[in-house]
Amino acid sequence: MYISIKPVDLDKAYRLLNHGPTVLVSARHDGVDGVMAAAWACALDFDPPKLTVVLDKSTATRGLVEGSGQFVIQIPTAAQLELTYQVGSRSLSDEPGKLAASGVELFALGDADLPFVAGCSAWLACRLIPEPHNQQAYDLFIGEVTAAWADDRVFRDGRWHFEDADPAWRSLHHVAGGHFYGIGEALTRK
Repeated sequence: MYISIKPVDLDKAYRLLNHGPTVLVSARHDGVDGVMAAAWACALDFDPPKLTVVLDKSTATRGLVEGSGQFVIQIPTAAQLELTYQVGSRSLSDEPGKLAASGVELFALGDADLPFVAGCSAWLACRLIPEPHNQQAYDLFIGEVTAAWADDRVFRDGRWHFEDADPAWRSLHHVAGGHFYGIGEALTRK
C-alpha cells in the first residue's frame, strides 16, 4: 500500500517545507491521537534539521505534543483539501470522534510511536525542543527532524516534482477561512 513512500535524507528534509505549504500536525499521548492543520510551519535549520510550527493554546493536539515531546509534520495534498479543512476547523476537545469524522486514516512509519496521516506527500517525524517562553508567549514550537519520508510520485532525488505529478498531488497553501491555493507551475531561471 505504501510502496511509493521513501526515506528522505535528513540533509534534504528542509526542502519538504521550503515552499510554504499548509501542514498537518499529528501527535500521540496516553493512547490519544490528534491531528490538526497549521498554516504557519517553516524550516529553521539544516544540521540537525529543525522546523518551527505555530500551535494555538486552544488546540488539543498541542497538549499531545507537549505531553509526548514528539510530533509529525505532514504535507497534505490537493486531494486532501476537505480533510485538511475538517481537521483545522474541528476540535478533538469538543469532538472525540474528530479524526474518523474528518476521514483521517493513520498508519505507522519507521520505528517511532507516532501517528502518520495516510495520503500525504511527505512526513517529518520530530522531537520537541522545549522552549517554554516561545511556546507560551508566541505559541511557537521547535522540532528537531529525526526522520523524513516522501512519496516518490511527487518528491524524489531531493526535490519536489509537482510539474510531473497529477494535480491531486499539489500541496495546499491556506489563505483564509476555507480558501486555499494549490502550488502552481514550475518556473526555472534561465
